[in-house]
Amino acid sequence: MKKRGRGIGLAFYGTGYGNGFPDVSRARIRLLDDGKVGIYVGSTEVGQGAKTVLMQIGAEALKLDVEEIVFITEDTSLTPDAGTAAASRQTYNTGNAVKIACENFIERLKEIAKEELNLNSSYGLKVEAGNIFLDFFPQKKISFKELSKSYGSGNIEADGEFVAQTIMMDPETGQGAPYWPYTFNACGIELVVDTLTGLVEIERAVFAQDVGRAVNPHLVEGQMDGGFAMALGYILFEDLNLKDGKIYNNKFSKYLIPTAMDTIKVENIIVEDPESTAPYGAKGIGEPVMIPVGPAILNAIYDAIGVRITELPVTPERLIKAIQEDNERKEEI
Repeated sequence: MKKRGRGIGLAFYGTGYGNGFPDVSRARIRLLDDGKVGIYVGSTEVGQGAKTVLMQIGAEALKLDVEEIVFITEDTSLTPDAGTAAASRQTYNTGNAVKIACENFIERLKEIAKEELNLNSSYGLKVEAGNIFLDFFPQKKISFKELSKSYGSGNIEADGEFVAQTIMMDPETGQGAPYWPYTFNACGIELVVDTLTGLVEIERAVFAQDVGRAVNPHLVEGQMDGGFAMALGYILFEDLNLKDGKIYNNKFSKYLIPTAMDTIKVENIIVEDPESTAPYGAKGIGEPVMIPVGPAILNAIYDAIGVRITELPVTPERLIKAIQEDNERKEEI
């Protein structure tokens, strides 16, 4: 017999290291050959889109096309420390560091342009599209290319540092503000449970994710799809079958993960509520996207069969066993 169920899961997640632990990101901006701008940052790309997002933040701050930016990362001999690619912190923390470094770089360019243009003040200078010019007299200008020819590659630079605000929890009261900012999400699931075979089929999924501001909406949706697929595997498929310290499902022929045939098209909803302390309002979502999916699936299973599953993954064998044990308890009553 097939039974249909619906469930929702809600989550909030504090990004960054938290609990008063030092959470620092640094970035460096340099003027390179041909007027291109180098962004040097120690953030590591692990598939979360850090390189793309941080380059976009830099391009926005410098008012440059991304084609004019050289992004240098993952080289400790060249880049300042940006902290780990963990705790969903790179967009917020290192994004802020990149933005601050870009703002400092712009001020440095204005001071140099003041001397090059024989001005008595840097007031009124504007930096845009690879030029520094007087806003009220645009003919008075000098380009990034001209400066790079005069000063050489790498000789005009500026650094930026961002320290996230976090407060250690009071050990006596358990009170504090361990994280900032928080991100929020919700997932809704509609599924069918076959009570004869124990198979669970997801028919519909809706996923809403607060991102602050979506720097790159396509990457955000990719994160949401990835988090959904990982949670689906964790809840329904991935079983190490660990007994007495030995892993029995030690190959992919036994350790099952979701394939394209097991996943569905998720209805993603990007919620934009800009965070005032974030770079252009953007918050990190790397880890939070996985959290509400599991509870939503488990709640939907409970809605379908009236049995609360407490052991993961929900394999067909475990589901049938849970249904049988529930029926036996009901008969005893």
